[in-house]
Amino acid sequence: MSTTDNAATSSYTPAHNNFTPISIDSFKAYDIRGELGINLDEDIAYRIGRAFGQILSQRYNSANANDDGLDSLANLQPAIVIGSDIRDSSEQLKQAAITGIMDAGVDVIDLGMTGTEEIYFATSHYQALGGIEVTASHNPINYNGLKLVKEHSKPISADDGLAEIQQLAESGQFTTGNKQGKLQLLTDKSAYIDHVMSFVDTDKLEPLKLVINSGNGSAGPVVDLLVDKLMQAGAPIEVIKLHHSPDGSFPNGIPNPMILANRAVTQQAVIDHKADLGIAFDGDFDRCFLFDEHGEFIDGSYVVGMLAQAFLNKYPGESIVYDPRVIYNTEAVVDAHDGKAVISKSGHSFIKQVMRESGAVYGGEMSAHHYFRDFCYCDSGMIPWLLTIELLSITGKTLSELVTGYIKAYPSSGELNFRLTENDAASIIDDIEEKFSVQNPTKSTLDGLSLDFGEWRFNLRASNTEPLIRLNIETRGDESLLAGKTQDIQQWLADQGAVPA
Repeated sequence: MSTTDNAATSSYTPAHNNFTPISIDSFKAYDIRGELGINLDEDIAYRIGRAFGQILSQRYNSANANDDGLDSLANLQPAIVIGSDIRDSSEQLKQAAITGIMDAGVDVIDLGMTGTEEIYFATSHYQALGGIEVTASHNPINYNGLKLVKEHSKPISADDGLAEIQQLAESGQFTTGNKQGKLQLLTDKSAYIDHVMSFVDTDKLEPLKLVINSGNGSAGPVVDLLVDKLMQAGAPIEVIKLHHSPDGSFPNGIPNPMILANRAVTQQAVIDHKADLGIAFDGDFDRCFLFDEHGEFIDGSYVVGMLAQAFLNKYPGESIVYDPRVIYNTEAVVDAHDGKAVISKSGHSFIKQVMRESGAVYGGEMSAHHYFRDFCYCDSGMIPWLLTIELLSITGKTLSELVTGYIKAYPSSGELNFRLTENDAASIIDDIEEKFSVQNPTKSTLDGLSLDFGEWRFNLRASNTEPLIRLNIETRGDESLLAGKTQDIQQWLADQGAVPA
């Protein structure tokens, strides 16, 4: 582990040990997220930590006692890693969860302030039973949450363990024992930084100027460490840092580059500094957003195609996983480079499962989540920009030159979000399928509804994390067709009571 950090104690003490049943409605499809003081507080975080620790510990003890063939639990240490983002409420929630885990008799490794991908890495690196990141990512400042993973950084979803954790946390039927877990503070990021750096060949890097906007989130310290590594390797990289210092009050707004207004400062800095590339992160930096040398925001689906091409150049014939919202460009790139295109339902737990099953070297979602086989099949916001500067250096092309061909060949609407005021998502999806059925499109219900008409297609799906319905439309090189179909479907949705979000 580490010889520099010391054993520590949690600062949270539960008010009592008589846990009456409660309802916790902050559990979502993939994680836990709630409004502070409403459906998430320190007491709830304690219950979640204790339930998580108890369930993982019971699985571990049962596997070892019965030798039941659970190879995934072999050689693990009975500990859970935990970290938190920079939000003002995160440290308190983390301390409560730590106490809960230790009260379940499980040791805890506290990593300090982290991004979500550091938890993914540390869970596998320390061979822990699981990991927790306390974060609300890009949600409003009065929200927070917990992201959980189990052994080998495998995701936990509502269908695969999260519901069981919720049930135990709500019931309060915790087991008691003589053992109290121990807490160790391990804040050294060296192993994580070295692993991230292993994805790029610094000898191939050419002179580049980068604008990096950390959004006052947790990314800043990691960016510093990576830039230091680049400098030590002699990489001719110049970096302009924006909103760099972590600040839980988010003085420049919640870090969410998906919001159009939040992109302007990065775009302008790229133009003002004549930079080659702009990079921005959300609060826990598990997503990476790119801007070209003109300050233009690059839609995530085209970044997926670019990185897929980069990986297939390095690893011919490998599998690439992608989500069904926007597919034309990715499928064309993978086919042109003799890869294997493997489609998956949207959402990190589905993407990671399909990647593990197929052994895919890379997976990407248009939402700016990028997954890597050699990063525990998990998503990282730091690896994509490193791969991008390597690609710019190797090809000698600008980012706009790399993606313009994709954009012209397969223009897309970008994701359009709508709030529902009358009909529910299921009825709207049924109705739009009926509306277009006379045109006999190719249909897929892998994730919401996808209808493909040959020269254009759309995907309409309910959000797994927010009360929204999401629309994506794309065509084969026909921007006027794209504009017309986008207008038509938006108007149809408005007639059903869907309001742009």
